[in-house]
Amino acid sequence: MNIIDYDLLSIQESRILAENAREAQKKLATFPQEKLDKIVERMAEEISKHACELARMSSEETDYGVWQDKYIKNRFACKYLLNGLKGMRCVGVIKEDPENKTMDVGVPMGVIVALCPATSPVSTSIYKALIAVKSGNAMIFSPHPRAKETMSKALDILIQTAEENGLPEGALAYLHTVTQSGTVELMNHPATSLIMNTGVPGMLKSAYRSGKPVIYGGAGNGPAFIERTADIRQAVKDIIASKTFDNGIVSAAEQSIVVDGCIADEVKRELQNSGAYFMTEEESRKLGSLLFLPDGSLDSELVGKSAQELAKRAGFCVSSNVVLLLSEQKYVFDTNPYSKEKLCPVLAYYIEDDWMQACEKCIELLLSERNGHTLVIHSRDEEVIRQFALKKPVGRVLVNTPATFGSMGATTNLFPAMTLGSGSAGEGITSDNVSPMNLIYIRKVGYGVRKTEDLKVLTDEKISLYRAAQQPEFNQENMEVLQRILKTVIRELKDGDQ
Repeated sequence: MNIIDYDLLSIQESRILAENAREAQKKLATFPQEKLDKIVERMAEEISKHACELARMSSEETDYGVWQDKYIKNRFACKYLLNGLKGMRCVGVIKEDPENKTMDVGVPMGVIVALCPATSPVSTSIYKALIAVKSGNAMIFSPHPRAKETMSKALDILIQTAEENGLPEGALAYLHTVTQSGTVELMNHPATSLIMNTGVPGMLKSAYRSGKPVIYGGAGNGPAFIERTADIRQAVKDIIASKTFDNGIVSAAEQSIVVDGCIADEVKRELQNSGAYFMTEEESRKLGSLLFLPDGSLDSELVGKSAQELAKRAGFCVSSNVVLLLSEQKYVFDTNPYSKEKLCPVLAYYIEDDWMQACEKCIELLLSERNGHTLVIHSRDEEVIRQFALKKPVGRVLVNTPATFGSMGATTNLFPAMTLGSGSAGEGITSDNVSPMNLIYIRKVGYGVRKTEDLKVLTDEKISLYRAAQQPEFNQENMEVLQRILKTVIRELKDGDQ
């Protein structure tokens, strides 16, 4: 009887991939930006031909979401992202200031370990591979077990195209034998420099224990506030488009609606007219009891299911035109399932008396899971918008736009990204829409422009008085002289006389 130890196989494969990637990245680090850009363009062009096929395959393998929406995400990663990368300089001299005689040099981080979510496996893999090569880094993927076949196919296409166009062999790779032990070995291997974890919270503690810097794009739980001056019809349209996209599996999508009390009835009517169904208290209780497992984790079998399917599983029926389920709530607390991130077309609905109380409710929601991902405000009042931007513990604030599309840079001018850093809890090293610039460090170069003898802040006389101030016989008269000298020093510093 042959017993195969897949953990050992995965660990050994991880070691080989990491060592090969280290050697490949040394070659890659010598490539000029123009050569890297050419490889990236060819990768994007080739994988775009398979965007539809991979979307269907992803939906079938994972049983998450809607394949048509996954196709849109795949196209976004192939086309929109590529446009965002054009003209960006990541390696070599990336900035030069001849007047001040300074220079910035972009240096790749090295070998990056990439984890991608089963909810968006193809688009996230394409995105990560493109920004890694753009910035001169090697990248090793650990495919999500639930999306292993789809990710493997997408990565095979990307790797073959990249290597045919000059990428060193081993600079892009992935684990074929995927186990948790193998992934941990990748993260801990001396050859790897950075961990990029998108939507795999179960591997976050292991990533931190590796001692490597971690870029984490994780859970959202972002609220959307509809303030009294908002365009109510447009706000509702945006929220429904965002939360129903791919059946609500995008972490940046809205998880709650907070409404200014004086417009609550109008907002509710508009939502109902647009396909939203307000559950009764009993229906909310039934569905809420199914959303999360006894340990508090989200039930993956309800992720990305339609409103009709969710209602059916909870034991009630909704009409065929219903696209969104809402539960009216008053309080935010740990055991309330509607206070948490729900990766399906389900929203909590809160009514507050004014924008200040709504502000506090949004903070409660953002802190309830300590991630601080994204917040949306629908308003025409610039002062209220500014107060939300200043006070919220969140990575990004979006104004008058759908959260799903605004956060990834489709309906805003944020960088087009599939990994969105969190803001409030220190989860990862950045709250950015992660770009190639997050995968490099910047070497600062400064030319000498002054001689040491030109530094006139402290003359010999001033130094003598400083020393005198330390003597026991130093008196009030000396202090007044010293104060005048200090004022002179400060004035000279302000005048730039150094």
